[in-house]
Amino acid sequence: MQLDERDKQILKLLQSDCRISNADLAEQVSMSASACWRKIRALEDGGVIEGYRAGVSPQAVGLGFQALVHVQLARHNPEHLTDFITAVKTRQEVVDCYATTGQADYHLRVLCRDIAAYNDFLENFLFRLPAVESAQTNVVLREIKRSPQVPV
Repeated sequence: MQLDERDKQILKLLQSDCRISNADLAEQVSMSASACWRKIRALEDGGVIEGYRAGVSPQAVGLGFQALVHVQLARHNPEHLTDFITAVKTRQEVVDCYATTGQADYHLRVLCRDIAAYNDFLENFLFRLPAVESAQTNVVLREIKRSPQVPV
C-alpha cells in the first residue's frame, strides 16, 4: 500500500493518541470527517494499522521483573522449531520474541512478578523445551526508552 502525506499524518496522530475522535483527527489533517474515516478504514484493511492498544505500566500491574533472554537452540529441525515457537507464543510472560542472526537464535523480552517467578519460568518452561540448548539472561535494571510507535 502506497502511503501519502495525509496517511502518514493520520498514522502519527493515531500512534500518539488512538482515542482521538475522528472529528478531531480530520480537523488536524485538514480533511472532512467522512474522508478521514475512509482513509483510516483503508489503512486498517490494507494491514497498515494492526490494531489499537492501551499502554499499560508493567510495574503498576505487579510485573516488576523484566529480562532479555537470549536463546540458543540445540536442534533446528522443523518439528522442534515449530514446537518452540508455538510454546513461546502461548506464554504470557513472553511479551516479545524475535528470531535473529548472531550468537543467539531468539531474543525474548520476559515480564514476571519477581526473580522467583522468572526462575520458575526458566526451570518449568524454557529449559524443558527440547529445542533449547541454552539461555543467557540480561536483567533490565531500568528502562531508558520504550516506544510502541513506528517512525512514519
